[in-house]
Amino acid sequence: MTTEKNHNTTSGQFVKVQTERASFKPTERWRIIKNILLIGIAFMMNFTAFMGATNLQSSINSSESLGTFTLAAIYGSLIFSNIFLPALVISWFGCKWTMSLAILTYVPFIAAQFYPRFYTMIPAGLMVGLGGGPLWCAKCTYLTVVSEAYATISDLASDVLVTRFFGLFFMFYQMAQVWGNLISSAVLSFGKNEMISTNMSLNSTIVAEICGANFCVASPSTNDNPNLEQPPIERIHLISGIYVALMILASLVIVFGVDSLSRYDRGRKGSGTGLTGLKLLAVTLSLLKEKNQLLILPIIIFIGAEQAFLFADYNASFVSCAWGISNIGYVMICFGISNAIAALTTGSIIKLTGRISVMIFAFCLHMGILIFMLTWKPTPNQGILFFIISGLWGICDSIWLVQINSLNGLLFPGREEAAYSNFRLWESTGSVITYIYSPYLCTYTKIHILMIILCIGIIGYSIIEWIGKTKSIVINEKPDFELVADNEVTG
Repeated sequence: MTTEKNHNTTSGQFVKVQTERASFKPTERWRIIKNILLIGIAFMMNFTAFMGATNLQSSINSSESLGTFTLAAIYGSLIFSNIFLPALVISWFGCKWTMSLAILTYVPFIAAQFYPRFYTMIPAGLMVGLGGGPLWCAKCTYLTVVSEAYATISDLASDVLVTRFFGLFFMFYQMAQVWGNLISSAVLSFGKNEMISTNMSLNSTIVAEICGANFCVASPSTNDNPNLEQPPIERIHLISGIYVALMILASLVIVFGVDSLSRYDRGRKGSGTGLTGLKLLAVTLSLLKEKNQLLILPIIIFIGAEQAFLFADYNASFVSCAWGISNIGYVMICFGISNAIAALTTGSIIKLTGRISVMIFAFCLHMGILIFMLTWKPTPNQGILFFIISGLWGICDSIWLVQINSLNGLLFPGREEAAYSNFRLWESTGSVITYIYSPYLCTYTKIHILMIILCIGIIGYSIIEWIGKTKSIVINEKPDFELVADNEVTG
């Protein structure tokens, strides 16, 4: 009886899938791509503002390390957010509305730039962290579920599609570095050309010794560097006004352009969206008991740490100190472009080389960058090197983000919200620790810390590949969930 019942159930599901494939193909595939593109555009606009402001914090709000401590507050609250909020918020609002509302929690951080004080910046930073957990978890869940939907109505496997969709998304996401920094640099550098020649000769004689790996925030010589002079306040206000408008527009794109995830995940077995908030929270925390989760934690922590180092320490220790605050945006544009290109091409490359080869390449390249930074003596006339370092860093960061995000989803199928909540939790932990110790340590010490974390992380990743866990979770059969017809979708 049981066998016959299972056979009938399987046959019924097969017929249903075949019927829906015929009903939705090919237009549904374009609709899924449309949703991914609009989510990518919305994130690009939101993080155009956020990244543009973040890259400047350690320089424009350097007094008493206000900017750095604000970034620490952001990622500190993000830790709390990733533990307690994503499961609950997504169960209340769904992925679409969670993304739209969470974007608005970033607005006070930009608004606080009009009056930057500890009592305005820190609370605004805490609000960003509270919204960031649900925002990223909802995005990751949405991409994972629609990749399974696309697999059902196409001949491609879901594990291949999820990597491609993440790569497409991160292409848009990393382009935020381009537009955000283009805005800030264009505003801050206007009228600065006449100052370059006078500062060049002065700076070249001193920056080689006080900048780069030798840079220390507490050093008295830091205050004598004209490159670290604060920009006019009215220019900061202009940049902030542009950024606020972009964030509001990003939220509206999600509201009016993206389909509800209920179109694809209704009846989908094994999805975390079928659990209540408290039960899903328990699933999130329970993942910390699993071997794969523990092994992947160090590389996730490294992702948060290397991003924090780039945005705070590289910008302050190398770019601002040796070349001037107005050039931060241009250097970060190079990072964003290389990151976006790498994100788009990584999915195709791993089809030829496999994930392991790409990860080994990223490890060797990133370690080489860190070793070079320990010996580099930056000066204002070495502009090309600032761009090369940020561009190569962008390639590495893209590989870490795309591969570890997709691997994280593949290791814990059916528990995507919990898996991605843990990803953001430990990525945020790496960032907040880096931001907290940043004002107190010299740059060469921070570089050594990054190198140690990277080595531990690649060892943990290698063990996952060696024990072959990733191979066992590649499913050949089509995922079990139903597509919902247009007249059944309410929003």
